[in-house]
Amino acid sequence: MRKTRKLLWGISAVLILCLCFTACGKTKEAVSMWETATYKTDTTLGEGAKTLLVEVTAEEKTVLFTVHTDAETVGEALTDEKLISGEEGAYGLYVKVVNGMTADYDTTGTYWAFSKGGTLMMEGVDAATFSDGETFELTCTA
Repeated sequence: MRKTRKLLWGISAVLILCLCFTACGKTKEAVSMWETATYKTDTTLGEGAKTLLVEVTAEEKTVLFTVHTDAETVGEALTDEKLISGEEGAYGLYVKVVNGMTADYDTTGTYWAFSKGGTLMMEGVDAATFSDGETFELTCTA
């Protein structure tokens, strides 16, 4: 009888530990990037002689930004309107935040791809010049 009690206590202790480890291992459900977005619908920003169109895509949703600016580069125009931010690196601005949404390859395995007409740009946003009315894309990519 004593051995049976010890065995039952041992099994109970193991089950309680398993439940504790299982509960600790649960993670929160993934939060949509769009919950942190500054703008959730198509938006027009800025003042200036030129118009720059930027499509921001994340999690199968796209918002179009129409930016009126006097800036010479895409990066300058978007930084002036606080649509992008990041870190300066050896190759220019490493964009980590677009429209309030963070994509950081070092922590999430995602990054912001910069393209025009669906073709990746060979230069960064801070070096890319644009003509009035041109459209560029920033896409969260894994």
